[in-house]
Amino acid sequence: MKKNILLFLNLALFLCFQVYAQSPSSKTFVNPVIPGDHPDPTLTQIGEYFYSSGSSFNPTPKIYRSTDLVHWEVIAQPVDASWGQYGDQPGGGAWGGHTVYHNGKYWHFFGRGGGAMYFVTASSPTAAWSDPVQLQRFGNLPPFGVDNSIFIDEDTGRWYLLTKAGHENNHIVELGEDGQPTGNFLDITWLNPNSENNPYGWAEGPVMWKHDGTYYYSFAEHLVGQQYVMRSNILTDNEADWEVMNGSMFQGSRGTFDRPNHISPAITLEDGTSWVIGHSYHNSNNWQAQGRQGLLIEVKYEDGWPIMQYPPTGETEAPDLPNSDDISWMVPKSDMFNAATLNPQWSVLGYTPDNRISLSERAGWVYLEPYNDYTTLIQNDGEHQYSAITRVDFEADSDADQAGLWIVNGPENLFVKVYSSADNTGDDVLGISFDDIVYEVENTLGSVVWLKLIRNDHFVSGYYGDDGSNWIQIGDAINAIEIGRHQNDFNNFTGNQQGIFVEGKAAFFDSYIYRDAYTDIMARNPANFSGVRPSDSGSYLGSISNGDWAMYAGLQFGTSMPSSGVDYQKAARQVTITAASNGHNGTAEVWLGDIETGEKIADVQIEDSGGNTSFDTFNAATSREVTGSHDVYLRFDGAEGVSELFRIQSLTFSTEVTTSNEETSDRTLPNSIRLSQNYPNPFNPGTEIRFQLPEATDVRLNVFDMLGRKVATLVDSRMAAGEHRVSFDASNLSSGIYIYRLRVFRSSGGAGQAGGEVQTRKMTVIK
Repeated sequence: MKKNILLFLNLALFLCFQVYAQSPSSKTFVNPVIPGDHPDPTLTQIGEYFYSSGSSFNPTPKIYRSTDLVHWEVIAQPVDASWGQYGDQPGGGAWGGHTVYHNGKYWHFFGRGGGAMYFVTASSPTAAWSDPVQLQRFGNLPPFGVDNSIFIDEDTGRWYLLTKAGHENNHIVELGEDGQPTGNFLDITWLNPNSENNPYGWAEGPVMWKHDGTYYYSFAEHLVGQQYVMRSNILTDNEADWEVMNGSMFQGSRGTFDRPNHISPAITLEDGTSWVIGHSYHNSNNWQAQGRQGLLIEVKYEDGWPIMQYPPTGETEAPDLPNSDDISWMVPKSDMFNAATLNPQWSVLGYTPDNRISLSERAGWVYLEPYNDYTTLIQNDGEHQYSAITRVDFEADSDADQAGLWIVNGPENLFVKVYSSADNTGDDVLGISFDDIVYEVENTLGSVVWLKLIRNDHFVSGYYGDDGSNWIQIGDAINAIEIGRHQNDFNNFTGNQQGIFVEGKAAFFDSYIYRDAYTDIMARNPANFSGVRPSDSGSYLGSISNGDWAMYAGLQFGTSMPSSGVDYQKAARQVTITAASNGHNGTAEVWLGDIETGEKIADVQIEDSGGNTSFDTFNAATSREVTGSHDVYLRFDGAEGVSELFRIQSLTFSTEVTTSNEETSDRTLPNSIRLSQNYPNPFNPGTEIRFQLPEATDVRLNVFDMLGRKVATLVDSRMAAGEHRVSFDASNLSSGIYIYRLRVFRSSGGAGQAGGEVQTRKMTVIK
């Protein structure tokens, strides 16, 4: 009997390993693993979990948890926004942040203005955290500074606070069992002596770890500088016992992420590999204000020195760890506000009294009441393309009263808003605004209205409706590139945030939807991928070959469970992919949660569309009604050895089935010729032009400047009946208004003959 049980257990373990090992999407990852603003990160392993935190500044801080170092979830807000010492100014709030386990409980240490350090404690990381306790200074030691961390020496059981206060003030301060300094410390001010030119800049963000009996002390030059390290066989402040590595820890060539630094302590796994979390800005002036991206980086030891390669632009091998709790990819999360407590994924900006946010005022709704200028619930705005939806109940008295969706930058002086308000005469309006650009329409729907904000790279659009399904656009798309560019003051470190807000008066919000599954999802921006590459113009996902895959995180499909206050009862029954194929064809498998270990819900057959610049729609019914929030994977299948099977422009889901699984090519044909407005518009540099044909015919699609000169030919061929999508890259054109003209030749004529039906539209290039 015992032998049979052992055989069964061994077989079960073998099968579990096989399931984990078979998933292609668990073998590699693409940075950032924590997108958005994740500065000064720390990393701690406690049992099977890894914990990361860091500076949050004016937004309230978060603790992240993972089992595989790739997928992260927010599990706690260790410092409450109602804490009287929190502050309320851009660049203020919490500096640094390190979660550790010591003396039978969890501790979270952080800095707060003027060099003061605090800690909070909890019985578990998801339990209630204590009120902050300030660390007591002693002797002539300078203020503790900011961007500090904790080191626990597992061999001795002692623990230390690593402090940085000014160029030269690096110290290792011993802590007692109560978390307070014992009075003992190691003085390593010799590392960066105060001179006209400190050798290591600020030598900031100190972290320590131990590997193979050696102590490593690592520090950053400054917020975007090099990363340095020194080592010793003993923990001492004797300069002669420490050796500093010559040059930076990062080697190789730089990719998307510029000068990563401020790394966490290194964690060594059971397989011997070592890993850190680091931060880095995007290597692009247009996205600097997205904040410092949270990067996962492997550490390799060469001659005893920890070395890291610059994070690559594409995929890299993942740690050999299972995502045992099915934690989804870290992007903003949808919320129906039907829980008893606020989800820790939400932060607020600065000090906010408890009574300004409530889930108990109305079941299934969150209540926000302005404090000072506004009250807001925010999440990191780390992605470049998404749709956000909310339903708000709000009655404005004047144009100073607003409630809705927004994106806010770190200095809190630039805002994208889609809102309910009133105009200067007191009439109800719905609007979208950015900087000095404002579009408003009359609100004929009453106090309860649905709002939608679409971000497509730097262009934002606003919509409204009365049912969460049918939408009317407010004004035109707005180029909000300045909110994604460099902060106007580097001390306002926080990147963009997005979420819901109120100004002037209180409002109720019934739901918050991130990445609505029924709004076009631009394929060029997968959160994780393997093999595929975005096009240079940014208008499609290309280089798709057999076995490649792409993942789109956090799609919200709706709920089929009626509940008080929740009115987003939807279920997906069909998926539509807009793609272009030059005759190679293939299949896009649609998976939820993971590839092979998740659930496959559809196979979308991609057929010849008439060329790799001629986009068409391809549908497939889902295997079941899909609800809830899911990471959606596309795995591509086709002939071996083909470098590009097809290109994908977008994917979306629908609640109705217009085609069957058995005959996906049986799509409803249009009954007239129609040229649609390009999207996005205005644009830089890529856009999409759609047109429909009731029958197969010869087609020309040209672009002209305002003087009538042809600047591009996009189509000049025979095309099949149906809807077509064509990408246009205006990289070589200057800013201005252009005309695109569709000429369709009926069967009696040909592309080489005069005549034919003509439709034209205007589009705007902004650079």
